[in-house]
Amino acid sequence: MSKLIVRAGEFTFDARFEEQLAPKTVAAFRKAMPFESQAIHVRWSGEGVWMPLGDLDFGVSYENHTSYPAPGQIILYPGGISETEILLAYGGVHFASKMGQLAGNHFITLTSGLENLTTFGKTVLWKGAQQIRFEEI
Repeated sequence: MSKLIVRAGEFTFDARFEEQLAPKTVAAFRKAMPFESQAIHVRWSGEGVWMPLGDLDFGVSYENHTSYPAPGQIILYPGGISETEILLAYGGVHFASKMGQLAGNHFITLTSGLENLTTFGKTVLWKGAQQIRFEEI
C-alpha cells in the first residue's frame, strides 16, 4: 500500500490510494504526480472542494464511482457531461453539476488530519481558492 501526502492550504493530510477498488484511476493519476492545482468550493454538491481540470483526459472511465463521497474521500470525475474534476468531500456531498447528478471514481482516502478537514473546507468557502498538492512518499 502506498502512502500519499496531500498539502491543502495550510494543512497536511496523510492519504492512501484505493488501488484495489480503482486501479486504473490510481495508475493514471500516478503518472501526473506530483499533482498540483487549486481547490475551490463546490457550487452544487454541498460540503466539498473541487479542482476544475477542463478537458484534461486521464484516459479512464468509471470504476468505484459514487455520487456520495464521505468526508475525506477524493473522487475523480473523468469528464463527459461536465469538465474533468477532482473533488474532496469535507462534509455531506451529493456530487452534481448544473447538468445534474454526476459520479466520480473514489480513488484516494485521507487517513490522518481529518480533524482539520472541515476547517480546510470552510477556509476555501470563506477565503477562496487554496493551493493543493498530492505527493507519493
